[in-house]
Amino acid sequence: MPLSGTTPSSQRTASADERILLSTPDVGPVEEEFLLRAFRGGWIAPTGPDLRAFEDELAAEVGVRHAVGLSSGTAALHMGLLGLGVRPGDAVVTSTMTFAATANAITYCGARPHFVDCASDGNMDPALLHRVLKELAAEGRAPAAIVPVDLLGRPADYGRILPIAAEFEVPVLIDAAESLGSAYGQEPCGSFGQAAAVSFNGNKIMTTSGGGALLTDDDRLAEYAAYLSAQAREPVAHYEHREIGFNYRLSNLLAALGRAQLTRLHGMIDRRRAIRQRYDDSIVSPWEGITLFGADNPHRDNAWLSAILVDEQRAGFSAGDLGAWLAAHSIETRSLWKPMHLQPVFTAAPMHGGQVSEFLFASGLTMPSGSALSETDVDRIIETVIDFISCPKPQFDRIA
Repeated sequence: MPLSGTTPSSQRTASADERILLSTPDVGPVEEEFLLRAFRGGWIAPTGPDLRAFEDELAAEVGVRHAVGLSSGTAALHMGLLGLGVRPGDAVVTSTMTFAATANAITYCGARPHFVDCASDGNMDPALLHRVLKELAAEGRAPAAIVPVDLLGRPADYGRILPIAAEFEVPVLIDAAESLGSAYGQEPCGSFGQAAAVSFNGNKIMTTSGGGALLTDDDRLAEYAAYLSAQAREPVAHYEHREIGFNYRLSNLLAALGRAQLTRLHGMIDRRRAIRQRYDDSIVSPWEGITLFGADNPHRDNAWLSAILVDEQRAGFSAGDLGAWLAAHSIETRSLWKPMHLQPVFTAAPMHGGQVSEFLFASGLTMPSGSALSETDVDRIIETVIDFISCPKPQFDRIA
């Protein structure tokens, strides 16, 4: 019998001197019950009934035919790229405004990332993407894949990106690591392109502790990802391998945790949206020079991480100043992703544009957003921000 998704999490309030983190796992009695049931059933090995059930339930949630449970979102990107035929020396076009895992997975294949700047919402700029694909086509170097990223859970502009990809006949693998539960129009994120990768890392919208999945309607791609992720073992009585495989499968126990989290997914998203609304009402609307990041993205997102943009000239302080103040008061924040073209490991990679992502990195600040935050925690965060904004100039000078 399926368990109810209405049971609350083990939400607790941080003490006055305890650090408030960006996005902690939101788990409670539902997760405990699913895990214990899997444990007592004896399915401790990597595969088992909870893994198969989780894959089916996840695919149904997103509206695709297949979900392949894997050890991380990075593994899902890697399997997706290999399944699309990305090989050493290929070019893969992706957003510069992303976490390193996106670009790392491209390099695992021996391919070379070509970074594209973002629009004001932090997602890949479709006009710039079109220009890059046109330039590469003129040089006779069609990319092997395009990897858009749903930044902080906000969907990229698939109404423009997918037709551009089709025009140049380039497959699309979505980095939906942050966007499970979001939607572009009426369609769930994770259902676009040839495939999508989602993450269940401990800080994500839902977690399996560590884990991820490749989502696709492509039978062959799903089968190949499952095959490669299980050491590319051939279906014979002895160990037979015709390709280099990977140990990337999600364990049955972690899949049980994922099943429990999936029953609570929409409630956890609602909680994150409510926290973001409180930030908008109490910090953004009343104060000069602070805006809610991504407010210009018209599609329904999961509010994975709420972020603000600080206009230093109008506000009289920088995002870094506010972040330092909050850190001194045991509240974790983080800048928006440092663009990949600014990362030392990728400085030699081709880059197209860059000013928008660099601006967002300098002016953006992500706020604590986890669904496990209590109202008292959110009160403390807001009060600390207001104390900072309201503090006299001599005190402001001593923040650092």
